[in-house]
Amino acid sequence: MAAVLELVAGSYEQIVFGYRVKTDEKEWTAKADFTCHAHTASISSVAASERFVVTGSKDETIQVYDMKKKIEHGALLHHDGTITCLEFYGTSHLLSGGEDGLICVWSTKKWECLKSIKAHKGHITSLSVHPSGKLALSVGTDKTLRTWNLTNGRSAFIKNIKQNSHIVKWSPDGDKYVVVVNNKVNIYDLETASVTGAVTNPKRISSVKFLNNSILAVAGDDETVRFCDTGKEKWVCEFKAHETRVKAVDSFNMEDYCVMVTASNDGFIKMWKFQLKEELESPTLLGEVNTTARLTCLAVWKPSSVQQIPEEPATVATTSNELAQELSQTKRVRIAREEIVLEDESKPKKKKKDGGQGKASKK
Repeated sequence: MAAVLELVAGSYEQIVFGYRVKTDEKEWTAKADFTCHAHTASISSVAASERFVVTGSKDETIQVYDMKKKIEHGALLHHDGTITCLEFYGTSHLLSGGEDGLICVWSTKKWECLKSIKAHKGHITSLSVHPSGKLALSVGTDKTLRTWNLTNGRSAFIKNIKQNSHIVKWSPDGDKYVVVVNNKVNIYDLETASVTGAVTNPKRISSVKFLNNSILAVAGDDETVRFCDTGKEKWVCEFKAHETRVKAVDSFNMEDYCVMVTASNDGFIKMWKFQLKEELESPTLLGEVNTTARLTCLAVWKPSSVQQIPEEPATVATTSNELAQELSQTKRVRIAREEIVLEDESKPKKKKKDGGQGKASKK
């Protein structure tokens, strides 16, 4: 049976491209479904949930697209500076990070900014939500890796990594995470919060994606995509994906194989098929499409693959031990309906109720 699938890519040319993919044949075909010119500067980030696609830009706005109704839903206005990263948690919340050092938590029901966290003294370069929804990691230009307790919006841990990292990513099981600095992938263990190993890419890394809990796809400033086994801490496979540097990589699972999608400066989006088995082999090309644009970011909208995550109240952890105990439980977090602003750790933390700022501006 054919899967409902859409490739969404952002570009330097300020355009968002959407391609509907036909998956019921041996060779997949991607047909142009929509283009949108809602931004006034280049697009820096894109993310997809079961219903919505969001894009962030250097124009300081987040644009929301309703993929089921096929309409532009409006703009989220809260950040002051480039939107650097976007990530959904389930279908209920969106997290955004920007050059203003803020992490914003948005409700997808009314598109309100529920929390605004002053997360870093410099720019936020990347964030990642733990699979439980209780934690988020962020990295920035202040050379720190920060762990956030999403039940209260406060910093749980701060680690000085002595270099500016530009990517952080949890594994699907949430027992480890990777932090990328230039061309180096550092692998961290959740329990010890320390580096267990590292691999070095020949070029600066632009995008990473966990294909399962151990295999990490790594793309960088060349035409090659490499697979790293984070358990064995070594490269296990590589292949030439494009003619120029690969800017973004995403993946999803079909019934009996994995599909990886890559986007490049050469304008092409390509879909690759491979088996996640003991001995990884180079993937085969399923299909491709030429957008003729300089692509910057990529997401796959595949509503059938996203599960609804129930919301339950969660207790607030105050120590690292309590936080670890919370993560071992299966219940999900309900984010409180208030805005919390964190100031410097040495100062008292202030709370304020949401004054209506940060809501969606509809066209």
